[in-house]
Amino acid sequence: MKQELSSQRVAFYTLGCKVNQYDTEAVAELFAREGWQIVEFSEPADVYIINTCTVTNMGDRKSRQIIRRAVRQNPEAAVVVMGCYAQVAPGEVAEIEGVDLVVGTNERGRLVDLVREFTTSGKRQFVVNDIFQTIEFEDLPITQFKGRTRATIKIQEGCNEFCSYCKIPYARGRSRSRPLESVVAEVKRLEAAGFSEVVLTGIHLGAYGRDLDGKLELADVLSAVAQSTEIPRIRISSIDPHEVTPRFIQVMEEHPNICRHLHIPLQGGHDEILRAMRRRYTLAEYQRTVEQLREVFPEIALTTDIIVGFPGETEDQFASSLQFVEAMGFSRLHVFRYSRRSGTPAAKLANQVSVAEKQERSQRMLELGQRLALRYHEGFLQRSLPVLFEEPASEETVAVAVGSTPTLAPDEQLWEGLTDNYIRVLAPAAGDVSGRILPVRLQGASEDLMVGQIEKNSQ
Repeated sequence: MKQELSSQRVAFYTLGCKVNQYDTEAVAELFAREGWQIVEFSEPADVYIINTCTVTNMGDRKSRQIIRRAVRQNPEAAVVVMGCYAQVAPGEVAEIEGVDLVVGTNERGRLVDLVREFTTSGKRQFVVNDIFQTIEFEDLPITQFKGRTRATIKIQEGCNEFCSYCKIPYARGRSRSRPLESVVAEVKRLEAAGFSEVVLTGIHLGAYGRDLDGKLELADVLSAVAQSTEIPRIRISSIDPHEVTPRFIQVMEEHPNICRHLHIPLQGGHDEILRAMRRRYTLAEYQRTVEQLREVFPEIALTTDIIVGFPGETEDQFASSLQFVEAMGFSRLHVFRYSRRSGTPAAKLANQVSVAEKQERSQRMLELGQRLALRYHEGFLQRSLPVLFEEPASEETVAVAVGSTPTLAPDEQLWEGLTDNYIRVLAPAAGDVSGRILPVRLQGASEDLMVGQIEKNSQ
């Protein structure tokens, strides 16, 4: 039996998406309320909690690596595994020596009690239920975030789409929506705490409301948050092209504090590939969505996900993908090499693309993404944009701006932040500008970020 807890130190490690990050923050707050000390994962702790990812084979592998790292760091600590990998492969997780508690993507609100039970009894527990039996949103609100600038709010869980390559519906279950009044209440709490931006997120955000008698949709959430609060910025994490409705665009137009940035996953750049993926749109429909948005918001930032090397993808089809991506003029690409996930329909398809071909296509798509990002950034040179400053620039961030970093006065340091249209910006500032939205004259651009100077008399 591992030692009973005395100092009550707990450390967290999160793999994967913004939803996972939110879930970790929510669970950490549950522990903090009970008097636990939250420490860094690299520090000695009595409990290590790993929130896992299963979106790719790499996610599974990385999850196992981090679990084993926690066991090595303190063999006497309790090791808790939660999240998507734990949900779809609890047996694999249980086989890892040193794992004491496995919780999937539900019942996370019970984690403090479950850890307490384990430390009392020493009995390993596996709390992984049939996620498809879960029909209600697990409401785990957050009142405290690190920093005081941007906060993520999970408003939707699960996915009903069952794309042929994806395991996430099996990890997260059916789509469930957070009650609208709960969403608005959390935004109000965060606004009162001094946050300047909220990011609404979910597994399939555009499905919001379909389980609530079909009476609500994502546009209703945006409208309610914009009308009920005065938070300067509202951003959504992702939306599928067929869910960008005329009403959605109208609500964006009516409320300038809804960020002029949308992440619209493309996934495949050829209609045959989209059909094989079981995506619910064609390239022509995707393009119409982009055109409708740019008619209203000519400079909107459109970012996307693209999968290369899907089974059966020919060189000609990949070339068509490159052409379509360039024609759309995305401001940023997230490129993924197809990952063969056991149990998914795509894993059984013939003509699997070789690892070498996937790597080569990924590199070509990444290079295109860099060119598109630089082109988008250069369009804002010598213009002034409002920037929400978050924190002093890290060495890593400064390194990518070599050659265009501004000269600093003795009392200044470089700060980094985001524009409304999702451009990361570096600018020198005297004093603490965290959480402030200030106009910045943009004077340099790379594919990763822009650099500039805060307008005089605005600090």
